[in-house]
Amino acid sequence: MKERFYSLDVFRGATVALMILVNNPGSWSHIYAPLEHAAWHGCTPTDLVFPFFLFAVGNALAFVMPKMEEKGTGYFLKKVCKRSLLIFIIGLALNWFPFIKYDADGSIVAKGFDQLRIMGVLQRIALAYLFASLLIYFLKLQWAFVAGFFILLLYWFLCVALNPADPFSLAGWFGTRVDMAVFGANHMYHGEGVAFDPEGLMSTMGAIVQVIFGYIAGHYIIHKGKNHEMLNGLFVAGCVLIFSGFCWDMVFPINKKIWSSSYVIYTTGLALLIISVMIYQVEFKNARQGWSRFFNVFGKNPLFIFALSAIVVKAFALIRIPIIQNGEPGYTTPLSWFYNHICVPLFENEKNASLLYALCFITLMWFIAWVLHRKKIYIKV
Repeated sequence: MKERFYSLDVFRGATVALMILVNNPGSWSHIYAPLEHAAWHGCTPTDLVFPFFLFAVGNALAFVMPKMEEKGTGYFLKKVCKRSLLIFIIGLALNWFPFIKYDADGSIVAKGFDQLRIMGVLQRIALAYLFASLLIYFLKLQWAFVAGFFILLLYWFLCVALNPADPFSLAGWFGTRVDMAVFGANHMYHGEGVAFDPEGLMSTMGAIVQVIFGYIAGHYIIHKGKNHEMLNGLFVAGCVLIFSGFCWDMVFPINKKIWSSSYVIYTTGLALLIISVMIYQVEFKNARQGWSRFFNVFGKNPLFIFALSAIVVKAFALIRIPIIQNGEPGYTTPLSWFYNHICVPLFENEKNASLLYALCFITLMWFIAWVLHRKKIYIKV
């Protein structure tokens, strides 16, 4: 009988909460540095959120894989492929949502497929979950671990071999050429000023390994049980991986946007340290109220709450409230009105107002998650 680890639910919920927090500031022009992604190389606290969630996906997989193995390969393939496809489709639909937009003259028109971004956060989760599950199921634990390190080395080799002059820059990274060939520039992210997708195909290689490492950690936790030997093992492994990530950073920079191999090793190490601390506090010290209970609520419906947070923002953006700006007629949206008329007047430093807005938004999402949890409604894909 497997022991239940409340702390792993808390860890997963915390990553979802932080994903929502960093994705919803009041103003993208007024953000505290820790809540921003690194401009290119480097790693901020915000850059830890996505790999931590993938690591948590691997943790959860360790609890359900034995059941899928018992039911056979046919059941496993149907379950994993169906779930991956649904998550990918939901991510694609979120990119397209709300399917309509305002034209230049203010009329409502349908959003065409010609500018739809194909990849995204949920799409990466789907692909990483799919390929990690396949590797773990067919190769088993030890060889999946070997395969993970092989993938990281292969990715490093491809980066250097396909552009030895400037392999790790925005312009020189080889993955963009692959995404351009597969998707085309119109279906890629343009937040860097050019067609470049931080959730592209080639950088998903490292994300797959992140899930594998999360699975290995989850498997270790399950089989060692709640004891200090398990806790010490997690902590030491985390320290070793962090050190290894810094060493690899010297030749393959830690970079979230291309999901470098050193970034995978470094963030996995940090995830292990944080999980070991959470296990100690929650499982050994029984800290199951306050902060742990808050995050646990998010962990009950993680993908649904994350998707809902995006839907809420995009849906409210369609509501236009007429206003007068500098003597000229204009419009605002309900969330923009709340930020500008409630949050901004409270602070001289607008970064505080932007943070307050984000905290208010995450409180709204928590309340929805709490209602679902209280009614025992768990929306699973």
